[in-house]
Amino acid sequence: MNAKAYFGKYGGQFVPETVMSALNELEVAYEKIASSDEFKAELNELLRDYVGRPSPLYHAKRLSEHYGHDIYLKREDLNHTGAHKINNALAQALLAKKMGKKKVLAETGAGQHGVATATAAALLGLECDVYMGECDTKRQALNVYKMQLLGANVVPISDGLGTLKEATTAAIQAWVNEIETRFYVIGSAVGPHPYPKIVRDFQSIIGTEAKAQLDEKGVKADYIIACVGGGSNAIGIFSAFLDDLSVNIIGVEAAGLGIETKYHAATLTKGADGIIHGMKTIVLQDEFGMILPVHSISAGLDYPGVGPEHAHLQDIGRVSYYAVSDDECINALRLLSKLEGIIPAIESSHALAYLDKLCPTLQKRSNIVVNVSGRGDKDMHTIMDYKKGTIYG
Repeated sequence: MNAKAYFGKYGGQFVPETVMSALNELEVAYEKIASSDEFKAELNELLRDYVGRPSPLYHAKRLSEHYGHDIYLKREDLNHTGAHKINNALAQALLAKKMGKKKVLAETGAGQHGVATATAAALLGLECDVYMGECDTKRQALNVYKMQLLGANVVPISDGLGTLKEATTAAIQAWVNEIETRFYVIGSAVGPHPYPKIVRDFQSIIGTEAKAQLDEKGVKADYIIACVGGGSNAIGIFSAFLDDLSVNIIGVEAAGLGIETKYHAATLTKGADGIIHGMKTIVLQDEFGMILPVHSISAGLDYPGVGPEHAHLQDIGRVSYYAVSDDECINALRLLSKLEGIIPAIESSHALAYLDKLCPTLQKRSNIVVNVSGRGDKDMHTIMDYKKGTIYG
């Protein structure tokens, strides 16, 4: 067993032999190219001048007054393309170009990773295919058009529920078919090794910045909160604080219509050990090991698995994971919009919603950092049409 491929008992490379050569090539290239001063300098320049980093750490004063605690928002919504996804997509696309690849492909749920990959491909002169569940193409039609405008070919997938799981499966199959010429830009901290490590490393800039910004403000974080689907924005901000055991870290999943129903995507809350998309992790499955259908108002959180590092962090008790419902999420979105003039993505609103559960339990005034992983532009139609109890996939 390759110990480097695992986080505790989770991770690995559960893929056909045809994929192993590409994974080995990627691991060698990542260790050689991504660690070079030349690559780091080029990527940092793009992150600064093209993406707009560092993203601000904003003290939300009216939200803080509402909750009686100091709430700080890490503003990934202010990045170019509107979410944290660009950090990883741009870095992977740059790595692909350095490896001599001409084509990139990606899977996407909410469309933000697809838009980010299409953006990076346009910038770097690469061909781009984006695989997206048919259900998600309808509820994220604006992002589909953006990807096409950026020159990407959007491939709708009608299998199963037509959401992120099916898009990921189709993307992997397409990658296998052209494995020598294509680079698969995985959008979350999931998949076979080395992808979960690569995505975490490229997203760790969120946590590195947040920690430095807190130091500049003279603030010690008591809690770090982020939403978790596959888990890239969360592991990105968590990574800088994992070694500081005085910091409480919380991941928030999608409870959909409630974890007591079958309409949710609360993998860490309700799942069990299993294999999905080339990794051993926690999976929502039935008693026969078949992957269960999932539901969330959020196209970016309705995934029946989770990144293996998150599974490990729950296993060792370092991070606590909870779930909030569609309704709680929409209420949090509306609250932040009205109090701070910030319309967050539906994904990010799950993290914000957990403040309602956490804050009343705290004995002393605390400093709470919430990762606002994206902005809500893409979600306007869903929010406008929202009705409690609606099934979205």
